[in-house]
Amino acid sequence: MKFQHSKATTSAALFSLICSSVASPIWWPSLDFKGLQTVLTSSSEDDNIVSSDGLLDYVNKSGLLARAHELYALAVRSEPSYGHPTRVIGSPGHEKTIEYIKSELSKLGDYYNVSTQDFEAYSGFVYESRLVINGEIPKSAEPLSLTGPTKDKEPVYGRIVHVPNGGCSVSDFDSVLASDSIALIERGTCSFGVKSENAGAAGAFAAVIFDNQPGDTLHGTLGEVLPHQVATFGINREDGQKYVKLIEEGKALEGSAYIDGYINVITTQNIIAETRGGNADSIVCLGAHSDSVAEGPGINDDGTGTISLLEVASGLANYNVTNKVRFAWWSAEEEGLVGSNYYVSQLSPEENRKIRVFMDYDMMASPNYAYQIYDSDNSANPNGSSELRQLYIDFYESQGVNYTFIPFDGRSDYYAFIENGIPGGGVATGAEGIKTEEEVELFGGKAGEWYDSCYHQLCDDTTNLNYDAWLINTRLIAHSVATYGASLKGFPEREVEEKVSSYRSKFKYRGSKLIF
Repeated sequence: MKFQHSKATTSAALFSLICSSVASPIWWPSLDFKGLQTVLTSSSEDDNIVSSDGLLDYVNKSGLLARAHELYALAVRSEPSYGHPTRVIGSPGHEKTIEYIKSELSKLGDYYNVSTQDFEAYSGFVYESRLVINGEIPKSAEPLSLTGPTKDKEPVYGRIVHVPNGGCSVSDFDSVLASDSIALIERGTCSFGVKSENAGAAGAFAAVIFDNQPGDTLHGTLGEVLPHQVATFGINREDGQKYVKLIEEGKALEGSAYIDGYINVITTQNIIAETRGGNADSIVCLGAHSDSVAEGPGINDDGTGTISLLEVASGLANYNVTNKVRFAWWSAEEEGLVGSNYYVSQLSPEENRKIRVFMDYDMMASPNYAYQIYDSDNSANPNGSSELRQLYIDFYESQGVNYTFIPFDGRSDYYAFIENGIPGGGVATGAEGIKTEEEVELFGGKAGEWYDSCYHQLCDDTTNLNYDAWLINTRLIAHSVATYGASLKGFPEREVEEKVSSYRSKFKYRGSKLIF
């Protein structure tokens, strides 16, 4: 890595060199040292403002590969506690990841102001679960994320009751005498966490939420821990409607539910690195998440984003910026975007308005990849989101690669920024979605398979990466930082507060899980 000398040192050295070659001070009749230093510093800054071509020179496959192996070695630190590599919050692997990021930033001297932000987050894990309804085990049954265990971590038994009106009010449970039952509730209107809370308040032993849309299963999260929540499963629409029909026909359904697991409160940490130079009232922010799920090491999700930001931050340290650039490594993303939500919630209105744009980089190297751009536009999101999307389009086209758009639905850390009026967007390469024949024509790979067949699994290791896609996307990240770090000319100004409220509660997802 190359590192630029500080401006003060460079200016002083040049002043000394000039003076040593001048016979008489008459050559500088109206310019003292301070004035000359100001001129030279200004010239140095103007000549060394970051550019896309310059910053891209610092991105290469070998750097990405080396860091991927370093990150996996940190995940291995969790094996004695978890039985396998992981970087889930609270694990040795994640604690070492945080130390690694801070250590790498410290190597860049005083170019960045580096700070940390401690916060509490819930971390949950299900060891074992089983749901039985009407003598059968629904194939689509899956415990919701952040569900607690059944009472005493033992099976509970009761009548299956269908709760009307989506269970969004405790009074919905009165008509079905929900006490000592297993409540069957349709998705919709309110969050899964509220449905489970109301079921518990009504005396139900457990809750089963069935989807109101087609799908194999309901991948959801309770999102928050409330005092009366009960053990909660999700099932698909087909299974749910089948049981509702039997109940409406007068059949008495019995069932049992069992979950053995835990929910702990973890103190974890965001890391923020902001350039010392640049306009403090005009901040370009970008982020990736530092944690993985408990099930695996998370080298693609989101080790790739973590590493890409480190590589770009290292390269940027060789340049000056016009606008401050703020890099962020969020914690507890896998628990429901907790770190980024906490960060935005702590911004004062004045600090919020200083952030001109937020760029999210999560999963940069899926093996069966597609170059995916979040379909963020100004009609439904803060002004500037469309301009960011166009920046990505222009970059991919300049590289001669195809791209596609994916829903801007709350699945990553842009969530809180958009909800609080900050324009944003990002790119990804795909998770558990299925690649189409049309996408094979655009990107290669295998149709009918996940973009990342190791998504949220133990095999998300250093062999689970497409380095060509990762290189392109890290170069894209460098391009976005260089472009906006150098100039925001033509980029929309921040909107007035009155319009911000229209963006709130627009997302169905909170990270990888549905929340309502």
